[in-house]
Amino acid sequence: MAGSDDAEGAERVERFVRMLEVERLDSDLFRAWNPPPPAGQQHSALFGGQVAAHCLRAAAATVNPAHRPHSLHGYFLRPGKDDAWTILRVDRIRDGRSFTTRTVVAQQDGEAIFSLTASFHRDEAGEETSTPIATDAGDPEALFAEVGPTENPWDVASPFERVEVPGFGWLSERPEPRRAFWTRLRGPLPDDPVLHAAVLTFVSDMGVVGAVRAGLGRRDDHGMGASLDHALWLHRPVRADGWLLFDVWGRANGGSRGLGIGTLHTGDGTHALTVAQEALIRLGRPT
Repeated sequence: MAGSDDAEGAERVERFVRMLEVERLDSDLFRAWNPPPPAGQQHSALFGGQVAAHCLRAAAATVNPAHRPHSLHGYFLRPGKDDAWTILRVDRIRDGRSFTTRTVVAQQDGEAIFSLTASFHRDEAGEETSTPIATDAGDPEALFAEVGPTENPWDVASPFERVEVPGFGWLSERPEPRRAFWTRLRGPLPDDPVLHAAVLTFVSDMGVVGAVRAGLGRRDDHGMGASLDHALWLHRPVRADGWLLFDVWGRANGGSRGLGIGTLHTGDGTHALTVAQEALIRLGRPT
């Protein structure tokens, strides 16, 4: 399932897995290292999906493994640094027979940069329904073979490869406020359900701002865009190292804030999660 260079892909995935690790300093205190970006990629603000994944892993380390993460609600408070330690403080809100709740505050330089509340649920039997995968999403293998990977400066040394759904890429001229792309890791992950949930959390922050901006008809105007909050519902456990379709629609804009809501499906059409995010969008002057 890896890309054209299996050895290079495996090395990138191994580095990514190490980046998502958290170190326990005390019973409810952790830290995560954000390694400097690889050669050819400039320093930037810490990626929101990365700090959210770190917070989830810290929270999960304090929870009975029989309780799996099912929802996350977070607020981006300050820009984080991508080359510094992040301190993660866990607050044990509730430990129940069916549900466990944790709040995590991520800090750098003594200031909170992100707060996350995560809920964990003991597996229960129940009826299942889901949103079907978009009929126009295409087959990822066929798209990848036909058009090749989508290139983007953000992807320098990335562990992911990506292909945009035709018509709904980040520079699409279609009027619909939608962003849709297939992505997959360049190699397999260990059989750790919390790690897979953390990777899905990471992916869930990859394209929402672009969909919100598309709702303003200005996909090519980067202006200023920043995630404000992020909500995620994990409907069922899935592996995060196969093809994943991230399909997001911009649903509303007002007061320089926009809302994006999307779904993530696996390559076989399984509805893995739903995401909602509000973003701050300040566009430049029209050209």
